[in-house]
Amino acid sequence: MSMWTSLEPASTTVDPGGTTMVRLRIRNTGDVVDEYRVVPVGDPALWVRADPAALKVYPGQTGTVELRFSPPRSPDATAGPNPYGVQIVPTEHPEAATVVEGNLTITPFTEVRAELVPPVTKGRFRGRPVLAVDNLGNTRLTASVTGGDPSDQLGFDIHPSSLQIEPGRAAWVKSSVRPKEVTWFGRKEIRPYVLALQRSGTEPLNVEGTYVQRSVFPHWVMATFGLLFALGIAFAIIWFARGPQVTTLATEKAAAAEEKPQELAPPSASPSASAGPSESAPPEQEEPKQPEKPPAEEDGGDGGGGGGSESEEKAPAKKKEPSDTGTFVSDDSGKCLSSTDGLDGTQLVIETCREGSAGQTWKAESDGTFRSQGMCMDVAWGKHDDFTDIQIANCNGQPAQQFEMNEQRHLRAVDSGKCVDIFDHQKADGSVAVLWPCNGATNQLWKFNGRLPA
Repeated sequence: MSMWTSLEPASTTVDPGGTTMVRLRIRNTGDVVDEYRVVPVGDPALWVRADPAALKVYPGQTGTVELRFSPPRSPDATAGPNPYGVQIVPTEHPEAATVVEGNLTITPFTEVRAELVPPVTKGRFRGRPVLAVDNLGNTRLTASVTGGDPSDQLGFDIHPSSLQIEPGRAAWVKSSVRPKEVTWFGRKEIRPYVLALQRSGTEPLNVEGTYVQRSVFPHWVMATFGLLFALGIAFAIIWFARGPQVTTLATEKAAAAEEKPQELAPPSASPSASAGPSESAPPEQEEPKQPEKPPAEEDGGDGGGGGGSESEEKAPAKKKEPSDTGTFVSDDSGKCLSSTDGLDGTQLVIETCREGSAGQTWKAESDGTFRSQGMCMDVAWGKHDDFTDIQIANCNGQPAQQFEMNEQRHLRAVDSGKCVDIFDHQKADGSVAVLWPCNGATNQLWKFNGRLPA
């Protein structure tokens, strides 16, 4: 071997996001000038920079290479000892290459991020928010989850209540928020609450949410019932206070009978003219009037002329062709898929179906897109992950905006092969639509009352 090597120090410690330096000394024990290439190997090699990367050393001389380690503050920088090596390759004798080994210890750090999805839940009897917990540190996270509210009006069911998350991983905690007392009438109540992520020896990480408790019978139902009740009372009062008026024509006809002989009587004659009854003129008799023919006989004769226009049969109305515009109705809740305000990036939800609602009207295009309010149905950021938001976005022709209805009535994203799903079978207005593997459940089945392209 024509060289001697040494690491100073052989073991060192560094914080994630920090920097430390190790010196590599190389002595040329040969009799010719040689150049040595320095190549770091091992996992820490991604974070080390050798300066210089090649070193020329004269016989009997010693050169120094600085190795600067800069591990990132991320889960990739695993806490604890991380062995590494430095390969030294002489140019004159590459077969004499050697590897110097060292050890880099990375200190642990903890970083946790938690988020409620959705932050606001609505319901009459319960809400079902999901707590997303991300471990951004470089050590395993062990924690428990509890719930509470300032007014002590809510109860919580949390599953799982304890977590163990590896570095760089995430976990989903399903929770159920339910009011202790049901509101039957009145306006909705807004109840803030907190889900706390508690780690041993640290302050809890509080994630705030809001539960909107709706009354079982909305206020408009009581208003409508009161109005109908008032109208019923008013109608009854008018009906009984104003009786039917019945008039008789018997007196009027009797008076007319008394007046009629006087009007038709002839003028009185002289005594000489009325001497004999034989000379008086006989009373005129009215000829009976012939009954008028009904218009049908005048127009159509004796019925043998074909029956006229009334006998003509109307032509059957043409069946209306289905339109390519319609609504998506969930089998699970009977509610419609809605784009609400129609803004770019708005997550799709289910809401009570309203006839003529622009946010619930979708047009099936021949390019595989479904459009509402000038926007396209879209998988957020084109991801394939479970629980990715289904939203509306500006139409751009990307595969993330292509969907299809299969024979099982799944609304399936063509790019990922996954289905549009109402998470956890939620049925309240505002329940969000997400991407989920197709499983045939009712919260993935839809009815589209429009015409799909062939």
